[in-house]
Amino acid sequence: MSDNMALTPLKIIASGIALPRNKVWSSQLDQRLNKQLGYVEKHSGIEYRYHAKDNDSQAILAAEALHNTLSAQHIAPSSIDLLISASAIAVQALPCTAAHILAVSDLPAGIACFDINTSCVSFINALQVAAGLLATEQYQRIAIVSADLASRGIDWQHEESSLIFGDGAACVIVEKGDGNSGILTYRLETYPQGLDLCEIRAGGTRCNPRSGMQPSDFLFHMQPKPLFRLASSLIEDFMQRILTQAHLTLNQIDTVIPHQASHLSLEHMRRRLGVPTENLIDIYRHHGNQVAASIPTALHHAIISDRFYGKSCSMLIGTAAGLALCAMILVP
Repeated sequence: MSDNMALTPLKIIASGIALPRNKVWSSQLDQRLNKQLGYVEKHSGIEYRYHAKDNDSQAILAAEALHNTLSAQHIAPSSIDLLISASAIAVQALPCTAAHILAVSDLPAGIACFDINTSCVSFINALQVAAGLLATEQYQRIAIVSADLASRGIDWQHEESSLIFGDGAACVIVEKGDGNSGILTYRLETYPQGLDLCEIRAGGTRCNPRSGMQPSDFLFHMQPKPLFRLASSLIEDFMQRILTQAHLTLNQIDTVIPHQASHLSLEHMRRRLGVPTENLIDIYRHHGNQVAASIPTALHHAIISDRFYGKSCSMLIGTAAGLALCAMILVP
């Protein structure tokens, strides 16, 4: 790390996750979709993932991740003065998802809460916002929770997009720290030529009972090949820009924590971008694509496997609907 680079102070003091109780093996989907045994695992790269039951609650799963995080480090819920929900899909249009999480959590009523939504990279942007707010000293300890029930929006008629998703929630607790840890660089770029390559059309003002809508508007739609081509054409230069911004090379990044978009995207990180396998956090085979919960879940696995704290630099990186590319280099 360059001695001339100033850190934006941020310290991750705790992390945790929560998963639905329902583990879905790819062999089960073979039966459901009338496929030959082994078909789904071969095409998705997933052995199993977790799907919420119909009566499971996104807010309760998020609150469970928050509770697990606080309990693991014996942090008092009353010490949290801001809750940020960094999820791709809201519980409902109004009020914000953070309010729903607060209502079923151990946190005290009356604290500040709001949502940040940039699809699959919401968590990275929430870290950046949290660091800025901690710098004002108005807040001392912030909880960031990402929770998505991707299975609720699966269109089983579209094979390429339906097989890759899993549900889950993840949480981190952050403070300003002593200045020795923090954000070295952060970058977010959006390319609207990819706007309709990955979308759920309903849920906002675009598709509603007055303007007209179809049940399929509430399901996830993706054009996998055009999306992968666009993301692949941009990600290499994007990664180089954030490394240049940090005055680093990829060899100086100890741990790369990517969005677990697909087995193909992770293989692209290894082969095209040159990320060594030993430096790459890959939990996709047993989680799938958890949308906004993907990156913080991978971060938690990096932490509990001793691949985060004690390292020089770690990179969070991902692509999202929009098409957005986002990355952050952290000094743990």
